[in-house]
Amino acid sequence: MGILKIVVLISGRGSNLQAIINKCNKKSTPAKIIAVISNNAKASGLKLKGKFDKIAIDNKLNKKEFETELQKNLKKLSPNLICLAGFMKVLSPYIIKRWKNKIINIHPSLLPSFKGLDTHKRVLSEGVKVSGCTIHFVDRSLDGGPIIAQAATIVNKNITAENLMKKILKIEHKLYPEVVHLFAKKKITIKSNKVFIKDEKELNAFIKSI
Repeated sequence: MGILKIVVLISGRGSNLQAIINKCNKKSTPAKIIAVISNNAKASGLKLKGKFDKIAIDNKLNKKEFETELQKNLKKLSPNLICLAGFMKVLSPYIIKRWKNKIINIHPSLLPSFKGLDTHKRVLSEGVKVSGCTIHFVDRSLDGGPIIAQAATIVNKNITAENLMKKILKIEHKLYPEVVHLFAKKKITIKSNKVFIKDEKELNAFIKSI
């Protein structure tokens, strides 16, 4: 089994990146991060330790220029998987078509509910009782694409948006690395826009344990 080559795209502190780094450092996960790319040269995630390239692309570039530079780097790196981890730019079809079924994202809600920004505030304002996070393939729609995995948690009556964010982020830090591990073990496939997971019962048991 070959090593899964991963590029992670970030915009901020890179907490999910760190969780993926930790997973890839385990011998049981045949994967390695080959590069971290950010649209923010000051992103603290670029300071995380690891034997991977650290690339900052000028966020002042227009969308076409930015994605041309991004594609140039991705083509050179030739990753098997691209993980969006707090990457605050919407990718256009120019990138998505070239890396079809190789880009995944994590979103802090149970999609298809609460796409977009300010997720936790909106969850609370709607009085939602259960929220969580979703990992999905990236397609042309905002926070769309076939769902790979989801994990849920109870929304406590008096919780604040900030504390809900922290609660769900802890779940993200467990779920995202596990999904990367499944990709590395070649246990995730996509056919006709549907995701199939080998040993899905094991994944479900893992999610219940979070």
